[in-house]
Amino acid sequence: IVYVGESSYVARLIGRNTRVIELGGRMLLPAFHDSHVHPVTAGMRMTECALDDLTTAAQVADSIARCARAHPGDRWFRGHGWQLPVFPHANPGRALLDSLVPDRPAYVRAADGHSAWVNSRALALAHITARTGDPPNGRIERDAAGNPSGTLREEAADLVSSLLPPVTESDRLAGLERGLRLANSLGIVAMQEASADSDILATYQTLDRRHALTARVVASIYVDPATGVAQIPRMIRLRDEFAGDRIRATSAKIFADGVIESHTAALLEPYTGTHDRGPANLSPGAFDTLVTALDKAGFQVHVHAIGDRAVRVALDAIAAAQHANGARDARDHIAHLAMIDTLDLPRFKALGVFANFQALWAYRDSYIAELTEPVLGPERSSRLYPLGSVAAAGGTIVGGSDWGVTSLNPLEAIQVAVTRRAPDAPAGEPWLPRERVSLARMIAAYTIQGARLAFDEHTTGSIETGKAADLIVLDRDLFAIPPEQISRARVLLTLLDGHEVYRDASIH
Repeated sequence: IVYVGESSYVARLIGRNTRVIELGGRMLLPAFHDSHVHPVTAGMRMTECALDDLTTAAQVADSIARCARAHPGDRWFRGHGWQLPVFPHANPGRALLDSLVPDRPAYVRAADGHSAWVNSRALALAHITARTGDPPNGRIERDAAGNPSGTLREEAADLVSSLLPPVTESDRLAGLERGLRLANSLGIVAMQEASADSDILATYQTLDRRHALTARVVASIYVDPATGVAQIPRMIRLRDEFAGDRIRATSAKIFADGVIESHTAALLEPYTGTHDRGPANLSPGAFDTLVTALDKAGFQVHVHAIGDRAVRVALDAIAAAQHANGARDARDHIAHLAMIDTLDLPRFKALGVFANFQALWAYRDSYIAELTEPVLGPERSSRLYPLGSVAAAGGTIVGGSDWGVTSLNPLEAIQVAVTRRAPDAPAGEPWLPRERVSLARMIAAYTIQGARLAFDEHTTGSIETGKAADLIVLDRDLFAIPPEQISRARVLLTLLDGHEVYRDASIH
């Protein structure tokens, strides 16, 4: 960007080869940053049987049957995106899947990524029977007779997923390319890869070396809770090996817990009507030790935490690292944050921890009404996805999609954060109105604050002279329309370093 200011001066900068685009009332913004996303794996799943938008068991069954008929030669049936509230107790049975896919093993991942639905052939291949115990940090759902029901939670899903045909380098590369095309079309040119192994890092590196990586990427290397600090030397080697032009593997991803719907989120108080507070993947002491060692090694810590106990343990571990190593500009962040105890709200500002919200989840959908509120009760449910409370306490909010769990479109998440209503809902009463935040704050969350999280605020994230031309054009001014229409806006042009990575036909 060579100039920002009054139009009267611009004429001096226009030469014979200068392309001039008159916006005509359309909106120019810094390009978007998605601070929690899985482009490689979600891009690969774009070729699977997609069930994301289906709302009844009959619709899911019809879609699976069609997909199975369309690909009769596949060794496995693969699908994703079934919504937990579609089935009683979020627990679809193997008998239904057996009837839809009787001729091969079937593995269908839930929309939230924390459950899987499998058929009898898949259970048999994995040797999962009534006598099979639950793995650490996982649960095999069972019927009244104690037999596996066909639904696997958390790490139990790995008992079957580990048997799937191996993913090839070309599969990952094609997935990333699909994911990047979609991201660029939605105005995204920077992202935090939320969980990377060496194969995923190699995929980014391949495109980066080809000068075809159309996003700035900070990758979070997956941290195995069971391995602890012993894995840090390997992580340092990965960080060094995969440092590139637009890819940096400088972050570490820790899963503190699971999700509320399957009772695998870690809560401070038990789920309603039980003595169960949900499992934590690490004890507080082990969490402190791990984060302190990662911080000492110079990693930015990126934590998955849904329940209020998981959030507290993560904040405690970051505080322990700062006490042991001295405070530094680490820019650690906690993602999801469905529940935050009121005592922990001010700690985000005090510790300099970024609140990484997936704001598209912050309205009362069937997950909330049918699976969350009944197990939390009214008081805790009145504090879900507390964006407004974090903002009021001085915390810094960044925005992420968690795609492919939910939509990649930042405008849908921005709208929900502002309205606390579904993206397709008309104007009306917001859900938990005190937790709304302003449009300006959410645009900042997806631009300059996302750039700050990536340590790139001096390069990108705002429209300033001297910064990279990471820019987007929207078809309308978001501040001039009713907030319930924000998600209807379309990205017409996306620039990364001044180069087009997406252009709508209406931009000439």
